[in-house]
Amino acid sequence: MPITYANASVSEVPSVYVIHENSDWTAPLFVALNALGVAYHDWNLAKVSIDLSKDAPIGVFYNRMSASSHTRGNRFAPEITAGVLAWLEGQGRCVINGRQALHLEISKMIQYAALRNAGLNVPQTAAATTAEDIIDAFSSFEGKPVITKHNRAGKGLGVKLFRSKSALTEHVNGEGFDPSVDGITLVQRYIVSPEKLITRVEFVGREFVYAVRVDTSNGFELCPADVCALDASTCMADAEQRFAFDIDSSFSTSTLGQSLIPKMQNVMAREGLDVAAFEFITDEDGVAYVYDINTNTNYNSDAEQRAGISAMAVLASYLDSKLGNIEVKAAA
Repeated sequence: MPITYANASVSEVPSVYVIHENSDWTAPLFVALNALGVAYHDWNLAKVSIDLSKDAPIGVFYNRMSASSHTRGNRFAPEITAGVLAWLEGQGRCVINGRQALHLEISKMIQYAALRNAGLNVPQTAAATTAEDIIDAFSSFEGKPVITKHNRAGKGLGVKLFRSKSALTEHVNGEGFDPSVDGITLVQRYIVSPEKLITRVEFVGREFVYAVRVDTSNGFELCPADVCALDASTCMADAEQRFAFDIDSSFSTSTLGQSLIPKMQNVMAREGLDVAAFEFITDEDGVAYVYDINTNTNYNSDAEQRAGISAMAVLASYLDSKLGNIEVKAAA
């Protein structure tokens, strides 16, 4: 076989190869691929042995590597994924979310540059690598509240709010400080959302699928996947039932949606993104700030069931269409 894998076989039949490090997140995609009868292989790069002198198999290679892999004990999965993607791209294979997408996934600094280049608002942000510089960065925000976050992270892990320089100093110099795995901490202007909501805009094949509104009342860990959903599915403090994740069916036709969607698609085209989610928050003046691009997007089944849509089914169909193009070429 052209590749030796600890936990996946390789076939000569053109197939979809799903590159990842977290089986909990890939399970719903495999269900969707099975429903369409699509041949696929599970390439979990948490454990891998690759002979780079061999030819890669024929197929569609979908990269779902996550910036938060280190939180699951898979510290170097993104690094080996970069090498695997280079191996595949060098042989002209069809790669969905290739090396360029991976660079964005593991660096918010790179994300913010791409967002600004497309004309999207990004919260004021400073990057620092030492405790002293993190503390000094607070001065540039003119006393306004800030949040700290990891440059390489996921699910909002490590995000903390500070309203004073003294509080930030105490935290950074304390035992509870959690540095980013890449050594870069971001200090960012805290955007106040009057509704305590953020919006996550989903794209497959660079086409808009839906926008989901996420309740931030319970904190910053906002992963929409079922396996990491918030303990409370609704916010019972509201007068009306409010779900933690709820699809906004009117977003694409709204003035805000019509302004943001083309710019997000522009980012995807420029940066080689095929499947992604963009997260933004709207302040008290109605200004939208985009603060995250997620190339390892997950979907919340409860929200989808209420809206009658399945983004994973859309994704499986997209991968199947890409695979069909390869099969036609192979037969020609």
